[in-house]
Amino acid sequence: MSELKGIEQTETDPEVLISAFLKDFSDIYNEEDEKKISRAWNYLIGKTAELKRNCGKPYYVHPLRVARVLAEKHLGADTIVAGLFHNILDVDNDCLPEIEKLFGKDIATICNGTAKITSLKIKSDTIQQADSIRKMLFAMVEDIRVILVKLADRLDRMRNLKFVSPESQKAVAKEVIDIWCPLASRLGMADIKSEMEDLSLKYSNPDVFQQIKSIVAQKKQERADYLNNAVKKIYTATEKAGVSVTISSRAKHFYSIYQKMKKRNKDAGELYDLLALRIICNTNAECYTLIGIVHSLFKPMDGRFKDYIAMPKANGYQSLHTTVICEGKPLEIQIRTQDMHNIAEHGVASHWLYKKGTNRDLVKAEDLSIINQLRALRNEDLSNESFFKELKSELLGDSIYVFTPMGDVKELPQGANAIDFAYMIHSSIGEKIVGAKADGKIIPLTQPLQNTQIIDILTNPQAHPTQSQLNAVKTSRARSRINAWLTANDPTYIDKEAQEKRDAEILANTIYSKKVAEEKRKKAKEKKKDSTEYSGKIRVDDLTNYLVTVAKCCSPVPGDPIVGYISRSRGITVHRADCLTFLRIPDIERRKVSVEWDTSEKKTNEKEVKIKEQLQEKSRQKQKEKNQYKKQR
Repeated sequence: MSELKGIEQTETDPEVLISAFLKDFSDIYNEEDEKKISRAWNYLIGKTAELKRNCGKPYYVHPLRVARVLAEKHLGADTIVAGLFHNILDVDNDCLPEIEKLFGKDIATICNGTAKITSLKIKSDTIQQADSIRKMLFAMVEDIRVILVKLADRLDRMRNLKFVSPESQKAVAKEVIDIWCPLASRLGMADIKSEMEDLSLKYSNPDVFQQIKSIVAQKKQERADYLNNAVKKIYTATEKAGVSVTISSRAKHFYSIYQKMKKRNKDAGELYDLLALRIICNTNAECYTLIGIVHSLFKPMDGRFKDYIAMPKANGYQSLHTTVICEGKPLEIQIRTQDMHNIAEHGVASHWLYKKGTNRDLVKAEDLSIINQLRALRNEDLSNESFFKELKSELLGDSIYVFTPMGDVKELPQGANAIDFAYMIHSSIGEKIVGAKADGKIIPLTQPLQNTQIIDILTNPQAHPTQSQLNAVKTSRARSRINAWLTANDPTYIDKEAQEKRDAEILANTIYSKKVAEEKRKKAKEKKKDSTEYSGKIRVDDLTNYLVTVAKCCSPVPGDPIVGYISRSRGITVHRADCLTFLRIPDIERRKVSVEWDTSEKKTNEKEVKIKEQLQEKSRQKQKEKNQYKKQR
């Protein structure tokens, strides 16, 4: 953890504190910057000189520590001033115009943004809710530097959390691990993320923290010898290959070890890959050369090589990762260029990093991988303002984030209104809504909500959904609930969507039935048979013993093309195939049955006539035989 440089942490004299600050960062800020920072410090002292924190320290000590965190990131003078002023509106809520006049619009904007975030009741009971809060934080700020200042504020508070009660410690630790650590990760600020994670673990699960700390502290010299041996081998091999590198060793941070323990269901003492080396080189090509050198020195573990240079992480992180077996133990090795390392450690803050030497120009935004990964660049010359606007858009998407009066965050689509919000809370609230307040002020129900508003819904037991509400809502949840209520309770309501669906079904049935009727007409024409061929009965699946009713709307007669369906009280009802009434019957496709006119009695009559004719023929033959016999006599 970072310690104050050049002074004792117990020092409280304003002149000594600011002098030490400017001395420690003299290589970053020029004379003009130093004057601006000094003026801001004097302004802060003028507002807070007599104020004390609960721990007994002067109010202004915390803002200076926040400014130090930001300065360590090489952020510009404006951001440092904003860090000093990040909570000044708690002291004087009317000083914003004065700050804008004295120090500029950007600083006033950042101060206002940090004040808005500080005033929020942040609750995150679920992963989804925490994600919504993080997106909401991006949505509510006009300048992403607000998030950087708040990250510095959270980090310093975590470093000094021992001064608050155990209950407060756990609450703050949970907020940091749920909200601020993922934000730091999203912005690529690995060092801040790692430190906040370790501090959160220290206060949320102190027993595990101490266990890991003890294990990491054990055999310290043995681990140092192990890492030194690996480093020497790599330096020797890289010198032979003509590649200039810098190698640093480290133990993985405690929270990372804790996550491995949970994932693998093992104690910290059972984990072996707790150590890592980082190799810094000059070019991308050298990174791939080095991975070959490392794998020739140590046996790589299967499936543990990852190429984040060719496939960077979403936050712009680039590096080669591999895990090898060194002296019988796993050793993680990261290989990256210096530029990649700057981005990995500082993330979005890299946008303000100064070039080495005396050149005061900012590093070009287009040279930073994180910007490319977030697709924030659209042209070669990019101002800070457009950079932040593009970055914010990329991180956010098309959602807004608003609060319930209890502090819960709700995510809604752009353009959603209070009715949508009410139905998101509960259907019964949506059905009884009569009014709404945003930040304590009455608003029209159909007015689009804005990010970070606190929405309070007014209800009346006699209220109910209306068609105008249905037309106004933007969410499918609200639309489906209102539609269902109107369909069940409002006889004047016509569900246009359902009506269009029914009309489409009728049209499809009409086309199908006309086709069936036409086919049957063709068959009837080919047979050229009249109605005398039919018995008058109707066959259903080759049987004639069904209860059958002939529809009066179209009165089909034997020989007409017919269709049938199962009715609820009259058995099988038969219509002409082209009957429009039949086509309008609900759910007709499922209720249809195959029917046709019966001709079995006609076939029976034909058989009887044939037999009769055969008998008559036999009778005639017998009579001829008798007559023949008489002649012979």
